[in-house]
Amino acid sequence: MKSADETAIAILAWLADEPDLLSRFLALTGTDPGSLRTAIGEPGFMGGLVAFLMDHEPTLIAFCAATQTRPEDVVRAHLVLSGASDFEDS
Repeated sequence: MKSADETAIAILAWLADEPDLLSRFLALTGTDPGSLRTAIGEPGFMGGLVAFLMDHEPTLIAFCAATQTRPEDVVRAHLVLSGASDFEDS
């Protein structure tokens, strides 16, 4: 099982190979390609990556299929990175 941060980084890596989806994510978040390096590791950005998938089931399913990630792992990462109380990332 991947940690929440590992899942978010896997999402970003997958988006890098999906230019249309990456462009949409960047537009929705107001992030430009040049600031991606500094944004990685910021909890809000990492949470935004996961929320991007959670907000669109076909994209979530495409990511899971392409990366052999269980949807439950994405949901777990979303809970951790969104600051859900009483939830630990172990």
